[in-house]
Amino acid sequence: MTTETKARTGEDVSPAAEMGEALCGFLDEFKGFRAEITTRFQQQEDKMTMIERKSLTQARPQLAGQTDMHAPHRKAFDAYLRSGDDDGLRGLDLEGKALNTSVTAEGGYLVDPQTSETIRSVLNSTASIRAIANVVAVEATSFDVLVDHTELGHGWASETGSVAETDTPQIDRIAIPLHELSALPKASQRLLDDSAFDVEGWLAARIADRFSRAEAAAFVSGDGVDKPRGFLSRPAVDNDVWTWGNLGYVPTGIDADLGGPDPIVDLVYALGAEYRANATFVMNSRTAGVVRKLKDVDGRFLWSDGLAAGEPARLMGYPVLIAEDMPEIASGADAIAFGDFRAGYTVAERPDLRILRDPFSAKPHVLFYATKRVGGDVSDFKAIKLLRFAVA
Repeated sequence: MTTETKARTGEDVSPAAEMGEALCGFLDEFKGFRAEITTRFQQQEDKMTMIERKSLTQARPQLAGQTDMHAPHRKAFDAYLRSGDDDGLRGLDLEGKALNTSVTAEGGYLVDPQTSETIRSVLNSTASIRAIANVVAVEATSFDVLVDHTELGHGWASETGSVAETDTPQIDRIAIPLHELSALPKASQRLLDDSAFDVEGWLAARIADRFSRAEAAAFVSGDGVDKPRGFLSRPAVDNDVWTWGNLGYVPTGIDADLGGPDPIVDLVYALGAEYRANATFVMNSRTAGVVRKLKDVDGRFLWSDGLAAGEPARLMGYPVLIAEDMPEIASGADAIAFGDFRAGYTVAERPDLRILRDPFSAKPHVLFYATKRVGGDVSDFKAIKLLRFAVA
């Protein structure tokens, strides 16, 4: 009898058959074990999902849904503003090309790159002499301008005649000291705790508004005491007797009035030809309202609006800067300035902004003491002329 026949009759089982039956049993048990493990893993995953959902329900919304290259700096700065925690700042490795940063034990100073860039853009967009002046960044306490304003002597020489000594030009030094400009906005701690509130935007707007208004006024009429020296604070003399160290003015011939377009024409040509190519008129809005009504002998307006959006208005072909800090038209007022301010006025500033957080002095509010060092003064007295509303 063959092996197959014996297996069917139950008399005997071959080793191969026994191995097959054992293998089938093992596979059945393994399938059951795998199903049990899968069920347990699924139960564990369900538990973790439930815990995660409960945690997210209590979480606060994030400030932004996007990440950028400044995320670690912004996160650390945000934590410093909200709670005064400077641990994140101590671990930051700021690149040298960013704004200067110094952290002290009392709470520290921080220059946040995004905040400072926002402030700088607002300052540049305000109607200030800064927009047309020469702006330089310095690391010292003052900025010196060297000006050669005298003529070099000369003479005609013959073939055999002796040459006489001629005058030597003189160089003047104009020192522009840097002064500290400060702002002290505050916010409640509750407001800072609300993470949906744009702390950086609020801080930038408050500081930018304070700094821009203070700078604009100082560049026009600052007395130079703990602030920049404005160009109108410099002595002014009749342009016919002008000397270095003074600004020349042209009188309108009528007290507190223009009387016509002639004084504007006289003002333009009182400025040297070398400065007229880059010259700009500066006046406030009320003065501009008077000037733009002027017409020449042919009935044409001297004033023309910009041909494209964003371009300044022009007076006799020269751009006009509306600076509200310029004086009103009045008796003896120098209400209009005309000149090449890029050559005539210099603004010197340090490139860093310093912010000190003070949560103690005005509880429950938090004070933010921001400082910036800036200076300004006339650097070329020939480059700026004034229109004085007076008889002489």
